[in-house]
Amino acid sequence: MQFFLEVLIGGMLAGVMYSMVAFGFVLIYKASGVFNFAQGAMVLFAALTFVSLVERGLGFWLALAASLLAMLALGLLIERAVLRPLVGRPPIVLFMATLGLSYVIEGGAQALWGSQVHALELGIDDRPFDVAGVSISQFDLFAAACAGLLVTGLSLWFARTRTGLRLRAVADDPLAALAVGIDLRRVLAVVWSLAGLVALIAGLLWGARSGVQFSLSLVVLKALPVLIIGGFTSIPGAVIGGLLIGASEKLAEVYLGPVIGSGLENWFPYALALLFLFFRPHGLFGQRAVQRV
Repeated sequence: MQFFLEVLIGGMLAGVMYSMVAFGFVLIYKASGVFNFAQGAMVLFAALTFVSLVERGLGFWLALAASLLAMLALGLLIERAVLRPLVGRPPIVLFMATLGLSYVIEGGAQALWGSQVHALELGIDDRPFDVAGVSISQFDLFAAACAGLLVTGLSLWFARTRTGLRLRAVADDPLAALAVGIDLRRVLAVVWSLAGLVALIAGLLWGARSGVQFSLSLVVLKALPVLIIGGFTSIPGAVIGGLLIGASEKLAEVYLGPVIGSGLENWFPYALALLFLFFRPHGLFGQRAVQRV
């Protein structure tokens, strides 16, 4: 039982890292219906910008502030230069635009900061400590705390602020929101800026965990099962989906791996997501699509 709890808790805490990437997808999709495939590249760009500034002698907090400004500017630039001219186009056009944008961001990051691998230190040791006989990673707890604060902050922002209410109105019915005088372009600019902020937080955590390298952008693939299970429009759903994916892949690797074969951890989340697509395509907390004919 102690070993089972260690695997379960370790998997759930690892799943929180997937949720951090999924937050950016949810923000964009909830407001505009665009699946932002460039979110992984934004995570890479944020981490690479921060660690490069630190290595060039800028202090931790100054580098963090500069990286935050860079990600806010990147989000605004993407919305204004790429997405705004494509408003009203079919969803596949917007998806292909974000797919191409991911390669542009990766190329820009390589041209600006180089392609070498960097180690990123946040001052949080990845040492385990015992809680009732169960070993828990300090870094995973720190990541879980960051995710909790982020979810709480975004939820309060959506529910309590005027801008958050506008965003919810746009997400429910863009045409009705325009009819009552809501500036859709301003709302989308705010959302893309928030996506840049989320990308920075996720990039710092993932960079500290696995190093800042260009394969970091592939973390976007791990967020896909999280979104399918939790729902593309729910921030709490991204957390629950991440916990389920993290726990299930670790448990499957430990208990089913010896029977089925190694490498189960890599494809089991997608098999689980496929089952959800069959039986609950809108996810646990997503909104069911309703079309009038």
